[in-house]
Formats: sequence, C-alpha cells, structure tokens
Amino acid sequence: MKKRILTGDRPTGRLHLGHYVGSLKNRVRLQDEYECFFIIADLHTLTTRPERTGELEENIRQLVIDYLSVGIDPGKSTIYLQSQIPEVAELSFIFSNLVTVPRVERIPTLKDVMRDSNIQIPSLGLLTYPVLQSADILMVRAHLVPVGKDQASHIELTREIARDFNRLYGETLPVPEALIPDDIGTLPGTDGKAKMSKSVGNVINLSDDSETVRKKVIGMFTDPARVHGNEPGKVEGNPVFVYLDAFAGDGDMKKIEELKNRYTKGDIKDVEVKEYLFEGLERFLVPIRKRRAELENQPELIDKILREGTEKARTEAQETLKLVLDAMSLNYFSVKR
Repeated sequence: MKKRILTGDRPTGRLHLGHYVGSLKNRVRLQDEYECFFIIADLHTLTTRPERTGELEENIRQLVIDYLSVGIDPGKSTIYLQSQIPEVAELSFIFSNLVTVPRVERIPTLKDVMRDSNIQIPSLGLLTYPVLQSADILMVRAHLVPVGKDQASHIELTREIARDFNRLYGETLPVPEALIPDDIGTLPGTDGKAKMSKSVGNVINLSDDSETVRKKVIGMFTDPARVHGNEPGKVEGNPVFVYLDAFAGDGDMKKIEELKNRYTKGDIKDVEVKEYLFEGLERFLVPIRKRRAELENQPELIDKILREGTEKARTEAQETLKLVLDAMSLNYFSVKR
C-alpha cells in the first residue's frame, strides 16, 4: 500500500518557474511513488486577503490548469478544493484545543506572513492558520508532507497535534513526516532578489507567452559589476546561469560550461547568454503552453477533475472526522447505536 502525501498551493495567482523548480517538478515525480492529495487551499487566502474573494474562481481554475499542464495527472492524484470540505473546519476547531496561543505565535511561517503582508496584529484566522494547515494534513491522514530543508519545522505543529491526540484518545492519527527531496531548489527572481515572488513581480509565469518571456529574460539581472561584455563576469549566483542550470536539457551542459568559461573571461556579452537561456526556456514552455491552450477550451473538464477530486477528499475527511469523534466519545448517536 502506497504512503499518502498532502501538499498544495493557495490560489493567489498563476504559477511561475520558481514553483516548478521548487515543488511542481517534484510533485510530478512523487505521484508515481505515492498516493498524492493536492490541496487548493482557498480558505487560507482569507487569512491575508479576505477582501479579494472575487478573484478566487479564476485563480482556482488557472491553478488547476497549471497543475495539469506540467504533468500532474488526475488519474494518479487527487486535486481538491479546501473550502468544499466542511469537515476540515470541525477538525481544525478540535485540534485548536490541543495548542496554546504562545505555541502558535512561535511558528516561523506566521511571522513571515505577517512581515510579507505588512500585518502588525494578526486576525484570529491568521493566528490559527497553522492549526487549519494541520487539519488539512491530518484530514487525509497523510504520512508525508513534501517540504524544503529549511521548512521541515513547519510541520512540527502537525506532528505535535497528532501525538497529543493519540496520547489523549488512543492511536487514531498517523504522525506525518517531512519529505525532503535531495534535489529540490529555488530560483532567484529576474531582478536578482533571492526568490521569485508573485507579489514582487520578478517572475516568469508558466503561462507567459513567448514575447513576454523574451522581454523578461533580456531584462534579467546579471553581474552588476560587469558593465561591458569584454569584462570578466561572475557566474556563481548570477540568475541567468542559475536558470540555465535549472532548465538544462539533454546535450545542454557542454554548451553551458562553454558559456560559463567565456563569461568569466569576458569573452561573451550578456545578451548572447540570455538568448541561449530564452531558447532553452522556450523548449521547456512550448509543450506547457500547448497543453494550457487545450485546457482553456475545456472548462467542463477542469470542473469535473476538481469536483471528483473534492468528492474523494471529502470522503476521506468524513472518515477521519468519524474516527476522531469516536475516539473522543463525542459521536453520541454513533455510540448509542
């Protein structure tokens, strides 16, 4: 029996190359090894953007299209919509009684979200979002949660909740573990900042057309100390070369090494390296664009995939809630029968 995985995204906009390198590429591989549940966490968007719910319908549709276009297969995996599973809210409330406020306030991601969203005082929803996240994971009784090396601590609260619940009420919930891939990476933004970010706008979207990609690549940050093409340049940490390495295809490595050697000697202009990068990105993006175009014309297929996935996830949620309530002796009518 395959182990079960839970991961996903908030529907806040279209996905970009950073998402592909950091998670999507790995998810495509994982779906052949594990039973994967991919959550579209629309309830989580309320914690920072409660006034923008009008954007959710289109963002959800585009997120599903992004998933499918890169190779996530609904025949192998379950894609579901968080807000259509009411059981997760009940589970979240039950689990919130096993967690103290100071414990939640120490969670690094909460501080990061508050800083990035310029929030001084969190709403109750934002304060308790880590518990809702734990409910998402435990709802499908996931064994593993894919995270980067620097994010393993993010699921520790879920592990604590599962252990405390099992200690109080008997072995009911699996205690999930972090699944940290060896080859997971990150892409810097096109402006040279440490990370691609939709809010900053330094991204190349999976849905960008060829002209947009070319414009973004040509405008990319390189080595700020290199003014002219005949000056030696720095390859390490140079976003253009980071992208080249990340999207190198079969037979590209020899050419990329040649470009790196020429760049460090001052024997090539930035624009020539960027043109080669653009060509490589186009080879990667063309089949994604083709698949996206097909899916854009099949809204009924997107709805069908999302509806069937949500129904499957809700069945799991109902089973988990029953297990939890039975363990706690809160399922009065079930007990009476």
